[in-house]
Amino acid sequence: MKTSLQQSTVLRQDLRMNPRLYQAMDLLYMPLLDLQQHLKTELETNPFLEMLEPDEEEAGPDAKTEKQEATENDEQAEADWEKIILDGFQVGASRGEFEESEFSERVRVQATGLDDYLRDQLQMLDLTDRQRLLAEEFIGNIGEDGYLHATLEEIVDGVNKVVEAHREGPELAESEPDADGPAAKPFAEVPLFTVAEAEEMLRVIQQLDPPGIGARDLRECLLLQLLDANQQETLTYRLVHEAFDDLIAHRWSELARRYGLDPKAVQDAADQLAKLDPKPGLRFLPTDDAYVMPDLVVQKIDGEYRVFLNDTAMPRLRISKVYQELAGDKKKFVGENRDFVTQKLNSASWLIQAIEQRRQTMLKVMNFIVDRQREFFDKGVEYLKPLTLREVADVIHMHESTVSRVTNQKYVQTPRGVLPLKFFFSSSLGTTTGEDASARAVKAQIAKLVGDESVGTPLTDSEIVAALKAKGIQIARRTVAKYRDQLGILPARMRKRV
Repeated sequence: MKTSLQQSTVLRQDLRMNPRLYQAMDLLYMPLLDLQQHLKTELETNPFLEMLEPDEEEAGPDAKTEKQEATENDEQAEADWEKIILDGFQVGASRGEFEESEFSERVRVQATGLDDYLRDQLQMLDLTDRQRLLAEEFIGNIGEDGYLHATLEEIVDGVNKVVEAHREGPELAESEPDADGPAAKPFAEVPLFTVAEAEEMLRVIQQLDPPGIGARDLRECLLLQLLDANQQETLTYRLVHEAFDDLIAHRWSELARRYGLDPKAVQDAADQLAKLDPKPGLRFLPTDDAYVMPDLVVQKIDGEYRVFLNDTAMPRLRISKVYQELAGDKKKFVGENRDFVTQKLNSASWLIQAIEQRRQTMLKVMNFIVDRQREFFDKGVEYLKPLTLREVADVIHMHESTVSRVTNQKYVQTPRGVLPLKFFFSSSLGTTTGEDASARAVKAQIAKLVGDESVGTPLTDSEIVAALKAKGIQIARRTVAKYRDQLGILPARMRKRV
């Protein structure tokens, strides 16, 4: 077998995605707030981009104020443009004006977490170092929901391993930097913990705020909150303490017979549980401030729905004529410097085109949605029609993935509220008339049927199927049950009131 090098000519087609195409896809994906930040960054890094001032937009692209002409003349007379470009564009009128118009966003102060909140309370209790060490182990095993996610045996085993580890190397304890904590004490003479000590400490933890903290299950959490409210003598407490399984199953008649009461009295007592918090720790979770700014606006004008882009707060970009003329001087820049200037100019031109393409694509998509969902805007969610990304893509002659990026994380302000664009897309169900019904519209009709039902005789899933069939909607009972669960609606047996 002989090895050799050979050359051959092959003709083939490849699909290659350049960086600009990736960036164009990212621009389509960005919601309005992210796009504003992206353009701000581009203005700071690319000198060929500058903002179009509001007065210039109104006067026209060729109009200039006396202030702008004077500024440009001063720059051309005094600035060393070659030095500016080679130094990385550290000066420029467009960026200076932009920076002056920046605003500082208020930074939200970090809220106290659940662990720190519990530790602050423990510091106010008269506990020994040994007890504080055990309490720290408890806090480490309390989850975000406020429940204790370990057994007492596991907690004792965990804290004893810490003690044993420090017994083998007490010098580690003496060298730890946190001298205020219990872990900074020498452990050579600390006896191992017992389950009895853990039980005593659990009672201490469960007396802390918020009520219900440190519970091991829902029943214990509710009991702790009822005890904190001094309701241990009430029927509600007895129901939770003595008949929790029947309570959560809504067996009102059985509970009434058991306690010799009227079923309504039992039901009223159970209703008091709605005032309690089933997961007391969640209130301490950090919440991110979710700012929603609609990318599009739909308004009804003279009986017709019109679509507008909500981009008034987004900076309008244009190519800086000063830098563009400078880049056109081929004698001044050669080699790598010339390539760098050309790349920046091309990047600025392409970004402006990509932003305009994004605007036009969003308008096309939203205009089609408005035409398709006209009945929704007129009558409500029950009249929402089924719609898929492929249908939109076929009409506006774009790929389905492009439509997906346009609609993702985008919001539209409509006469019926601020809605995500994904709201208008849903699967279809068959009807007796041959037309399709939107799954979202069917869910709205199920919710309306349940909302209008008699509390004494709630509708079963089969009865909901029959009611929808009367309206021409063909749906299986298991589909009704699935939609009911998604809507958070209990079965008929558990919705029944006496």
